[in-house]
This record gives sequence, C-alpha cells and structure tokens, in this order.
Amino acid sequence: MNLIRRFGPLLVLLAVIALIFGMGWNRYLSLETLREHGAALRGFAHDHYVLCLLLTMAIFAILTASVVPGVFFVTITAGYLFGPWVGGVSTSIAATVGALIVYGVARSALGRALRDRADRDGGLMARVCAAIDKDTFWYVLASRLAVVVPFHMINVAAGVMGVRLTPYTVATVIGLLPAHTIYCWIGARLNALLAEDPNPDVQALFARFWAPMLGVFVLAVVLPFALKTVQAAWLARKAGRS
Repeated sequence: MNLIRRFGPLLVLLAVIALIFGMGWNRYLSLETLREHGAALRGFAHDHYVLCLLLTMAIFAILTASVVPGVFFVTITAGYLFGPWVGGVSTSIAATVGALIVYGVARSALGRALRDRADRDGGLMARVCAAIDKDTFWYVLASRLAVVVPFHMINVAAGVMGVRLTPYTVATVIGLLPAHTIYCWIGARLNALLAEDPNPDVQALFARFWAPMLGVFVLAVVLPFALKTVQAAWLARKAGRS
C-alpha cells in the first residue's frame, strides 16, 4: 500500500504521457494546427466562451504536467482565442496547476525520502534546502521570470526539496504571467498575420513580433538581475529593522 501511494502518481503520469504520444496528440501542437483549424476554434470559443476557456486550461494543465514538448503553441492558441489578458492569466494558472502536479509526483516518489535524509545528514543539501525554505518565494519567482530556466526542472527540484507549497504556488503564477501575456499577445495578433500570409515563414513572424520577442529577452536576462537587486535591498532593510 505504501508503494502504491508513493509511486502511484508517477505511474499515472507516465501512463498519460504514453497515451498522448501513443495517440499522436502531440502532433497537433504546431502552428499548422492553428492555421488549419483557427477559424473553427474561434467560432467555438465565440459560441461557448466559458467552456472553451475551461477546456483550454485543462488541456494546458495536462500537457504541462505530462512534459510534452510544444505546450508553447497552446499558449499562442489561448491568445488567439481569448486575447492577451484572459489568455495570459488563464494559461499562467493552468501552467501552475501542471507544475503542482509534477511537484506532487516528485514529492511523493522521491521528495520525502531525499529531504529526510538531507535533514538527517545536515550537509550541503540540508543547507540548500534551508536557504530555499527561507526565501522560497524569491527563488521560485526569479526562476520563473528567467524563461531560460527549464520549467520542469524547477518543479521536480521543488518537489524533491519539499519547498513550502504556498509561496511556491504564488511565485509560480506571478512569475509565469509576464511571459505568458507576451506569448498570448503574439497569438492575439496572429489572426491578422495569417489573413495576410497563410504560410508565414520565420522571417515574417520575427518582423511582425520583434517587440514581444524583445520583451521575452528582457524577462530572461534583465529582469532576474533587477529582481535580485530588489531582493537584496529588501533583505538589507529587513535586517536593519531587526
């Protein structure tokens, strides 16, 4: 029974991944799908707005948890259907749900044993866990904002280390929101581009969306450094008060 409780979530997740790839659903995560079925999807979203939004969030959460490549195109589709703000917020929440699933799987399968061992040994791993426990929100927020940091590596590491769930969840939603809003902004503008050019190449996409791409670069490189500066100032002020 303990083994089922411990490894059951991992087996379920692996079964979902096998089902997605076995059915070939991952092949639909492409610009080609949006180009061929975009009009039909927009019509469905117009007629069944809430249902379509909830379905998009559910699909996004499942694909995120399943570590399937190409989830980026679901973000673009959300922007295409719902605009940058609704799409950005909804996909950030859905991605957080997917991240929490991976966190829970890693926590149940490996986290408790590794964290208990680290706490008993009192070595480097224990000190790293203690540091992250102390500033979970800032660590996770900086990692989410830096879009170059592998998304699932953070989820697995957080589960293995057993970081506190509330700051991890809040920091994930906030940290994902800027990039997701930018991607959804691209998706919202994609309809006009596809109307002008049904088969846009990379050069055409870059020419149209260079500004939001620059925004992603700022998120990946500049913003984490700025965040670290703000964090250092905040900690210094906090230390001065104590």
